Amino acid sequence: MTWYYYTALLIILPELLFVVQIYNNYRYALSKSKRRRTGYRPRTVLLVPCKGLDSNFERNVKSFFEQDYENYLLWFVVGDKSDPAYEALCRLKEQLSSTSKAQDIQIHVAGQGQSCSQKVYNLLYCYERLDNDVEVMAFADSDICLRRDWLGHIVYPLRQAKTGVASGYRWFVPSRNNLASLALSAMNAKVAQLLGNTRFNQAWGGSMAIRVAVFRNLGLDKIWPKALSDDLSLSRAVKKAGLKVVFVPACLVASHEETTWPKLFEFGRRQLLITRVNYPKTWWIGFLSTLYTVLGLWGTAAMAVYAVTTDKGNAAFFIAVPVVFFVSQMVRAITRQKMIAQLLQEEIDRMKVACMGDIFLFWLWSLLFLVLIVSSTIGRTITWRRIRYKLAGPNKTIVLGREG
Repeated sequence: MTWYYYTALLIILPELLFVVQIYNNYRYALSKSKRRRTGYRPRTVLLVPCKGLDSNFERNVKSFFEQDYENYLLWFVVGDKSDPAYEALCRLKEQLSSTSKAQDIQIHVAGQGQSCSQKVYNLLYCYERLDNDVEVMAFADSDICLRRDWLGHIVYPLRQAKTGVASGYRWFVPSRNNLASLALSAMNAKVAQLLGNTRFNQAWGGSMAIRVAVFRNLGLDKIWPKALSDDLSLSRAVKKAGLKVVFVPACLVASHEETTWPKLFEFGRRQLLITRVNYPKTWWIGFLSTLYTVLGLWGTAAMAVYAVTTDKGNAAFFIAVPVVFFVSQMVRAITRQKMIAQLLQEEIDRMKVACMGDIFLFWLWSLLFLVLIVSSTIGRTITWRRIRYKLAGPNKTIVLGREG
């Protein structure tokens, strides 16, 4: 067996190990999501920061009122009363409060933040007003719709002392099946698939929970006032303290979105730039793994073409290598789509086109994802919810201006 056989095996091995890990995550997600979580009910406040009217805003807000959890408070928070979300929240509170199990429902107005993102500032405003009997803070974004048992699932891992934060994740369900929206759904799905029973988990601020005592002991009340990202700064503090970020598959939530190519590139670059500044190790892992995925498929395909034209004796072997990459990456796409079909069964009809787009165009989305990662190496300014920020460091954010 000559040197190129050994080289090919070394190239293929990480890809095959990756498939095994993805399958393990798939089994973990399905097994955990089927369990009932009723034995742990600490007093919990559900914090929902709002800015503007997201897609399906009223449906999403209604799901926060309908949590099947007897011991929770429901607090919404906006930056200013002029935000259209404020009026909508007041109206929905009047309509839904009488049927909700939430023991206290409030709509806070935080004012404008100056040294951190508006979202983080809003959450800190609520944290500073918590009573001593509140044990857990749960967080949900206004652009997601929760299942009724979401709160019971998200707090359940916190019963263990080694759990720093419990987190779900989002799954973009296209509101319209244009190509940009399908690309957004597929690339986000590739990230969601990496979550499981692993130390590489990262918290996602749109669906997470943490004990108030842990939040305080980690010094997050001092870290957040200078942070842009709530979840990445929290994940970094949790792992630094030797605690776990626990992924809760039942709290993987649907986010209905329609996007365009300019908005997709803006969103992708923003998310990856925030990751590069706040969590560079995760950014490098994402960059190198995506580069490996792209080169593994297209680089070995180019070698196969070369082999066919120059070395007939080994052509079949060289053709087999890109075929292995192609099949394994398609298997990963099929696996993640099978997973989400089980976790979000009520969304199956809306996700059919996105499912096919992911499975048959996975090779295109990997190239696009690599372009977005490379674009995040340039500059340190972003626009998020019509506010411009400069990311001066993991714990230093500068507000440059506000639009409108």
